[in-house]
Amino acid sequence: MLSTSWGFLAAMVIAYGVANLLQSVAATRTKLHTSCNPKLLVRLASQRIYLYGLGFQVVGFLLAFVARRDLPLFLVQSAASAGLGVTALCGVLILRWKLPRAEVGLLALLFGGLFALVISAKPAQAHGIGSGGLAMLLVWLAAIAVVGVFAARLHGVPGAVALGLLAGMAFSAAAIAGRPLASSHSISEFVSSPLLYVLIGASLLGQLLIGLAMQRGSTTAAVASMDAAAAVPAAAIGLLFLGDQIHSGREWLAGLGFFITLIAVIGLTRYAEPQHHHETAETKPRALTAGPRALKARALAARHLAADAARTVGARPMPAGPPPRSGTGPR
Repeated sequence: MLSTSWGFLAAMVIAYGVANLLQSVAATRTKLHTSCNPKLLVRLASQRIYLYGLGFQVVGFLLAFVARRDLPLFLVQSAASAGLGVTALCGVLILRWKLPRAEVGLLALLFGGLFALVISAKPAQAHGIGSGGLAMLLVWLAAIAVVGVFAARLHGVPGAVALGLLAGMAFSAAAIAGRPLASSHSISEFVSSPLLYVLIGASLLGQLLIGLAMQRGSTTAAVASMDAAAAVPAAAIGLLFLGDQIHSGREWLAGLGFFITLIAVIGLTRYAEPQHHHETAETKPRALTAGPRALKARALAARHLAADAARTVGARPMPAGPPPRSGTGPR
């Protein structure tokens, strides 16, 4: 099981990266929301591309859930941020995103920090959390929902970062609930555990908040802030209360790797540039943003309309009127 957990972790990175890309495209095609309204999820679900992205998200979630059975939270949550590199690569190759050099350098730094975490992490079974820990998770989620109502009023990159941070905190709560839940010994124990329903509620809240964040224009800023907020609380709680372990003598490497990963993710929220603008908030005329085929079709249509108008005028008799004036008299 320990050997397969690493494979689950690698597959999770790819699944989350593709999911971020597809959901980002769908979010920009949906009516801009300025409130924390669950109707956004319904509207997003009406798009096929969002459903594909959600499918990859579910696959990534399941892979992460299985990986957390043996791997520490500081590694799994930090590895999820590596999906941002997959998102950026797919965006460049498929959607022709143009990443600034600072962003490319920070992505490379992110993978370097993650490599240090992989070397230092020691697989181990998780400890359970009591009723006190469960109550704290519920209070945590309620606070995130309240703050999200106000954060949804922000626009641009600041809105993407604020909502992304809140989404990451919600997903961090889901990760904390999922670490001991993954060690369930039977289906009945799994289904009856209140942690399962905390995990579902936290995931839905996080999905709503990241959808709002991606509508603000910068996928990189939204996902990077989400990953930073998802990694820090989960790493601390995992090490303090859930039995996460580090190989003896590699504590410094784990600390360095986590610090580098966090700095890279925070840096991405600072230097990320918008990869797209919301379609419902265009300031340029539609003709200027249309593709070559659309422009050609519109030009042909305008030419046909002009020809029809000319034929109509030519066939119509000229109206009678006074003879034209001559000279320089008054007009």
